[in-house]
Amino acid sequence: MSSNLKIKRICVWCGKEFIAQKTTTACCSKQCANALYKKRKRDEAIKANNQFVEKKIDEKPIEKIKDKPFLTITETAIYLGVTRPTVYGYIKRGELKVSRLGFKYFLKKEDIDKLFNTPIEFHTPIKEKAPITDFYTTAEVKEKYHVNESWIFAIAKKHGIPRTFNRGKTYWSKKHIDAYFAKKTPNPDITEWYSTQEMQEKFGMTLSAIYTFAHKNAIPKKKEGIMVYYSKKHVDIAKGIAKPEETMYYTVAEAMEKFNLTRDQLYHYVKWHYISKVKKGKYTFINRAELDKLFAPPKIE
Repeated sequence: MSSNLKIKRICVWCGKEFIAQKTTTACCSKQCANALYKKRKRDEAIKANNQFVEKKIDEKPIEKIKDKPFLTITETAIYLGVTRPTVYGYIKRGELKVSRLGFKYFLKKEDIDKLFNTPIEFHTPIKEKAPITDFYTTAEVKEKYHVNESWIFAIAKKHGIPRTFNRGKTYWSKKHIDAYFAKKTPNPDITEWYSTQEMQEKFGMTLSAIYTFAHKNAIPKKKEGIMVYYSKKHVDIAKGIAKPEETMYYTVAEAMEKFNLTRDQLYHYVKWHYISKVKKGKYTFINRAELDKLFAPPKIE
């Protein structure tokens, strides 16, 4: 149903007089309405862009001060990218001159720029490393730690153990080799061991099952040549043949409370420091002596 209203209006786009049938009609034609719509959208886009630029300038106050001939202490700090105390240090040492006006201090931007006209050569301090003078030959490492040659090269590459060559021989840093094997040394209190063959015969396990079982239960192990041995006591406890001595182990909750650790932190230390643990049903018990030793305060003997 068309309107019977006849309202005289002026087109806001072209300025011509026209008869409108609605009080809200602003343009005389669809062409003028489209042109007005595009202009409004363009103006909105320009306004939004200007607001964005102004915001960025506010976020980067250096844009406001880069053309000023005189700067306050705060503006100088912004200009140089330093703190106010640093600027006061320049002034105190006489490297920058300052003028007071009322309650404010001003610095000439020209004087600030002059600070960088005479740059000095900067040398990065080099920390001198102590030279390595004690070495093992490959044969000596093999004999002392009962490992093969390819294993030595693989471990040295993985852990960055320094080495050198002389007259066709490879020499390994004694300090780094000893430190690596010190971490791998089994607990001297463990005196009884199963070989992998003995575990296969006694428990009917395959080699892969033994490796998985030992890893899952953190069974202490040692390697002699190509032979791997597992702690008899820990294996028997994990298999349920022997009962763990309650005083030998912490429950997870006890360890968390004593050492103020989260569960994730506790398991991280147990995993990366090879702390022995046993499973009993759904509960995990962690070796008390080994955990106490890990968190014991350092001492010099």
